[in-house]
Amino acid sequence: MWVKICGITSEEDALLAVAMGADAVGFIFAPSPRQMSPSAVHAITRRLPPEILTVGVFRDERPQTVVDVVNRAGLKAAQLHGNESREDCGYVSVRVPIVIKAFAAGDGRLERAAEYGASIILLDAPSPGSGKVFDWRLAEGAPRGHRLVLAGGLDASNVADAIRTIHPWGVDVSTGVETSTGLEPAPGLEPAPDRKDPTKIRAFVQAARAAEPEPYDPGDDSLFDWQEETNL
Repeated sequence: MWVKICGITSEEDALLAVAMGADAVGFIFAPSPRQMSPSAVHAITRRLPPEILTVGVFRDERPQTVVDVVNRAGLKAAQLHGNESREDCGYVSVRVPIVIKAFAAGDGRLERAAEYGASIILLDAPSPGSGKVFDWRLAEGAPRGHRLVLAGGLDASNVADAIRTIHPWGVDVSTGVETSTGLEPAPGLEPAPDRKDPTKIRAFVQAARAAEPEPYDPGDDSLFDWQEETNL
């Protein structure tokens, strides 16, 4: 079971996620309390092991900007988490090694997700980033034969049920492995992002891996090795 820890905002949290067994870490470039700059992310990615997939998360950004930020931040993948068109995804996919296209649960485009040319399809809650669980039956519209990553309100207490219900290739978590900083924001400022909790990350990874009944079958005989497939 592939595990991505998203919403990383510090080198400490990135290294923590890696130490706890994450396969990928995500950095937010869309407007959010967790939004990062390319230079800040590059300072983190250069310290991470080469086998970790580093992902930049974008929402309705110009595809040219996505490619530029991925390169400047030293990332290996782009996650398009908005209403990007097939043309936008295609532009990014020929310039970035790995593209993850996210769809909200209930999105009518999910059945045509294969047309976007992404390496991975991610299914999130109708309000992306809300940390709320959605009806997992809405994942039934995802096309077969593609690597499906499930997100949206997951934590150590429900990820096993989600995996047994949907049988995804991977899972993605942010809010579910965080602990509140308890700090009140200054007037007029966004609240500071919560910090990743080592106990919650460890429990999440262990629960996800324990729930995996058998190796994921993406519809062919190949296993997904992003380093091998992208020659990185």
